[in-house]
Amino acid sequence: MSDNKEENSATDKAILLSSSDNILIALGNMNAGQHIKKFDLTIDAPILSGQKIAKIDIAENEAIYKYGTIIGFSDSNISKGQVLTNANVVFKEFARDHNYCSEYKPTRFVNSSNERTFWGYKRSDGRVGTRNFIAIVSTVNCSATVVHEIASYFTEEKLKRYSNIDGVSAFSHSTGCGMELSGEPMNLLHRTLGGYINHPNVGATLVVGLGCERCQVGGLFENQGLLENKNLKTLIMQENGGTTATIKAGIKCVEEMLENANKNERTETLLSSLMIGLQCGGSDAFSSLSANPALGKAVDILVSHGGTAILSETPEIYGVEHTLTARAINPSVAEKLMERVNWWKEIYSVGRDVQINGTVSPGNQKGGLANILEKSLGSAMKGGTTGLMEVYKYAEKVEKKGFVFMDTPGFDPVSATGQIAGGANLIAFTTGRGSCFGAKPTPSIKLATNSNLYNKMTEDMDVNCGEVIDGEKNIEQMGEDIFEYFILCASGKKTKSEVLNLGRHEFAPWQIGITG
Repeated sequence: MSDNKEENSATDKAILLSSSDNILIALGNMNAGQHIKKFDLTIDAPILSGQKIAKIDIAENEAIYKYGTIIGFSDSNISKGQVLTNANVVFKEFARDHNYCSEYKPTRFVNSSNERTFWGYKRSDGRVGTRNFIAIVSTVNCSATVVHEIASYFTEEKLKRYSNIDGVSAFSHSTGCGMELSGEPMNLLHRTLGGYINHPNVGATLVVGLGCERCQVGGLFENQGLLENKNLKTLIMQENGGTTATIKAGIKCVEEMLENANKNERTETLLSSLMIGLQCGGSDAFSSLSANPALGKAVDILVSHGGTAILSETPEIYGVEHTLTARAINPSVAEKLMERVNWWKEIYSVGRDVQINGTVSPGNQKGGLANILEKSLGSAMKGGTTGLMEVYKYAEKVEKKGFVFMDTPGFDPVSATGQIAGGANLIAFTTGRGSCFGAKPTPSIKLATNSNLYNKMTEDMDVNCGEVIDGEKNIEQMGEDIFEYFILCASGKKTKSEVLNLGRHEFAPWQIGITG
């Protein structure tokens, strides 16, 4: 290696995200000894794109700042130019100031003459679907095979003449019996099943139970205020003669529902009917530089048109929850959020090796994320900058417009299932490592954080937010592109996950309580 500093120098291979930060982010792979002119420092070790570099000398136990937010503490004295890793950035608790509602600002809505529209399926309850599915829902794992056999009968060839039907899909799960008969575990399951049965992306539903399970069809319908009709039918396997007889009866039911559901046609509707679930998975260091803030800009635009965005994954906002309570419309909403965060801390994290206690997944670590504080910083950016209007329990029906929060785990299929049950008719999913995820009956839009990922996994990725890292677009431009993609997909353009027919096995209700 040459000792010539000028020869080994670079001017633009690192970025300072905030003037209050004491670290830089590498924008490309660099060798040890590389000199970065702009910040007059020389890195001490090889570094991968997205990793962190000390901008100044950092004393032992001193806070490390990214975007002006604490993401950890130094485990020893760190010298200017030293590469920061999971080994020298440590996670520990620290006091956070909660200034409830201090950053709340009323939404500035667009003029009615500038309101955007999309083409969707209007439902009798006033909601609008972005897709038109027939759903086959099991109340219990014991009817899982039956619902999948019914759905698989309706091949693409058999559905050819139903031009307004997007598919017949089964939604089975691994619970429904051997669980608590009452209380929040059963209420949560009822909410989740009810949200799919009566989802705006579903034109008709068949519900299949076994007959002796704890989650009875009758109890589910009573809890959710559901009544059988031409678009909602039920079958009980023990009453219907068993597996084969129920499959045959189910096929006949769906055939009868198809004609009526196919009469639904897309009509032009205001964008205020769009409700987007915000997800991230396989995050990397670029998540907070490109895809997540760009998605946040798209969310701000959507909210200005009267639409709704649902941020979730409570363990993945831990450490930055004070930035969300500051945006709450009132102290009650802020307190709801803190109650859920504290529940996770008190119930799920004590003595357990989970994210909220600091350590993120191996994929996140390889992507340059030191701990949950750094991951949460990027995760929260998906929610944009508008006021936090409400906080919901898992799978509760979302009725408030604007930016809201739903309490869910960080596991993507479980989290997205809750958002969809709440009414999300689109999912926007950022990823830096390459998450492959679908979410029937709701289209899932994949937003790649970097161009390398987008080019390597182009069959899975919808939008390349790596253009921000490459300097081709700024965050605002990328946000506008994502917003326009929302409208296209909501109006019928298939996402990459839909083309691949993903989403058949990702229905995953959150299981809480005792299994016995």
